[in-house]
Amino acid sequence: MTTTLNPYLGFRDNAREAMTFYQSVFGGELTLSTFDQFQASEDPAEKDKIMHGMLTTETGMVLMGADTPNSMSFTPGDTFSVSLSGDDETELRRYWDQLSGGGTVTVPMERAPWGDIFGMCTDKFGVAWLVNIATGRHDSDDRTVPGQQ
Repeated sequence: MTTTLNPYLGFRDNAREAMTFYQSVFGGELTLSTFDQFQASEDPAEKDKIMHGMLTTETGMVLMGADTPNSMSFTPGDTFSVSLSGDDETELRRYWDQLSGGGTVTVPMERAPWGDIFGMCTDKFGVAWLVNIATGRHDSDDRTVPGQQ
């Protein structure tokens, strides 16, 4: 797998509706995973919210999105980030180190509930980044996880 760079959109409680809309516009395959599927939230109100959605079109476009957890701030207009994902750990850790240097780490780079190594940061220019290193240690092959393609 090569490293992939694509937009990641944030929503407040309507990611399923939005991602389904984008699928109707662009076509392609849409996979959605809830917070409950990965035990990613202790808030019962979030169990059916989308933790990760990925739309992949026949032309190779990839669009990702998720509901922002209630515990995180949400400001319309500031609802996007850039995702870097792949399985080249050396390359992705180098990107992480450079992007997070001089910026703010919002989620430390560590093992995530879906088995990959994942981190979030905002670079010194205010751009939000998600970095996902696929490790092959997934609990179940029938789940879609952030950054996995």
